Amino acid sequence: MIFGNSVIFLFLITGLCLSVWCYQDKDEFHEELMIKPLASGHVYSYFQFTTLWNKFHPHHIFDHCHLFPPPLGELIDRFNVRELHISLTEGLWRHEGWGYPVLDAPPGAELWVWFKPGTQNIDKNWKELNGALSGLLCASLNFIDSSNSMSPEMSFRPMGIEDPEQPLNSTLLRYGTLPREIVCTENLTPWKKLLPCDAKRGLATLLNAGYIHNTNYHSLGVHFRHICMNKECTETGLELRQTVSLVYDLVILGGSSPDWSIRKLFGLGLAGHCPLASTSTIYIDITSNQTGQTFRLSPLPDRTVVSHRGGHQTELAVYNVQNLDPDSMFNIALVHDKPRIFTQNIAPAIFANRYIVGYGQEFGGIVTKVHNRHWQPITIIFLENIPWFVPVYFHTLKIVSQGRTITPLVKRYVPGRERQRPYYLEIMVELPARSVTDISVQFDYVFLKWQEYPPDANHGFYIGSAVITAWLPVARNLTGLPQDGSLISSCINASRDGYMVRLRTESLIITLPTPDFSMPYNVICLACTVVALAFGPLHNITTKKLQLTKAGEPRGVFALFANRSAKFFVTLGLVAAASIFTLRHFNIIVF
Repeated sequence: MIFGNSVIFLFLITGLCLSVWCYQDKDEFHEELMIKPLASGHVYSYFQFTTLWNKFHPHHIFDHCHLFPPPLGELIDRFNVRELHISLTEGLWRHEGWGYPVLDAPPGAELWVWFKPGTQNIDKNWKELNGALSGLLCASLNFIDSSNSMSPEMSFRPMGIEDPEQPLNSTLLRYGTLPREIVCTENLTPWKKLLPCDAKRGLATLLNAGYIHNTNYHSLGVHFRHICMNKECTETGLELRQTVSLVYDLVILGGSSPDWSIRKLFGLGLAGHCPLASTSTIYIDITSNQTGQTFRLSPLPDRTVVSHRGGHQTELAVYNVQNLDPDSMFNIALVHDKPRIFTQNIAPAIFANRYIVGYGQEFGGIVTKVHNRHWQPITIIFLENIPWFVPVYFHTLKIVSQGRTITPLVKRYVPGRERQRPYYLEIMVELPARSVTDISVQFDYVFLKWQEYPPDANHGFYIGSAVITAWLPVARNLTGLPQDGSLISSCINASRDGYMVRLRTESLIITLPTPDFSMPYNVICLACTVVALAFGPLHNITTKKLQLTKAGEPRGVFALFANRSAKFFVTLGLVAAASIFTLRHFNIIVF
């Protein structure tokens, strides 16, 4: 009896301790979806799944996780990660026609990480972290190493809070890209497993792989940082945002009809919210309904919000998914009253285009045209991440705007080293008002070792996107979250003194001098044939033995032919083996 009471008392104490622990370490999960019709006729859908964790214990914080994904937490804790940003993107975001996305990402894979101060051997942690994330997301992030990584000084400042006692040190930052990475279903499945409800309930059920990968643009993102939990920043916590950006072409989905619905975009309706979510909200941008081309939503939204931000007004229709019947499939449809007329889009303040110039395979150059549509000068930070096999020359850097040469305010350049580090070029430039500025640099084509060519060498080699960071005075075509906000709702009436945007340009493909990889096999065949024809008869003559046959016995023609054939093929095999050994000795072929 005494033993039983002791066990009950122990359980009560344990439950009390756990309740106190849970009270101190409060975590929340929010799922949001924003749908915005674009002026070009496309539809932009942005999913955001946010986990906020008010964690009080600085050490071994990921030993006990409730809503935060433990696999990702273990990697963050093991490799001393302060801030983490991953994007896997297929397609190119058209800034001139679509405006700015909530989170911009380059084609392929991009990864940048801030490590904690005092981290030992950052390069080793960076390499091991890439390998672990490669297995976690089924991506080729393990190919990011020191040969294609850099530490920019100005472009990638921390997005979360910084330690005021620790000066900012860019050596703690690592940035790398894989512009050739292909994003497919094998990346989406492990990404969804990091969600508290997986893809079984909530907005994640709309992420149908068949419909996602048929879009013009789709991007997966994982973003981790430290944030303030209140305005005074007396309490800090952790934020994990998992994002999906999609751009649908309605012509491909439904012919000439400009109408769309959730069922049409994602292939099925919505069956309730995630039970672990504190909020589950759908936002639809209906600002274009005020331009004369009217439409209606069915069913009607729960409420309508008008947001004033940076001198521009946005109207949002808000649906609370938690108020829906979980036993029925929910659908939102947008129907135009008249045939839709596509209006002219107002380009954003800053956007850029990029291309290669030059002739032949001897000299080349990279030109980036940066457009400033604002009526005031805007200062930007321009970052080039050029692979080591494209040697650029810093003295050929030219910045020209309207026929006038511009001197950069700040210049950072680190020459690349073959097979060890890329070329790092970062400059700060002030763009004149209403101008187009050309930033160009020249490079040479080099010869690589034959083992460094990919299997499809004639496809070409990729150069990653350039990164442009700007501080805009207006919020035109801006849908991004403020740096001090975590949810899409924080964009409402979020006027600031300025708005930071970070956009990426196109990735480039160049064709390096490529050898004819069929030649080793031709050499093998030719060498074996010539040696066999030259050595075979000689060997046959020198080893042939004449025999006398008795009268009346059949001549041994067939036996002699078989004997000669056997000798010939044995000799041919020996010669072929010797030829292959010789070719491998001189590194001509490798099996």
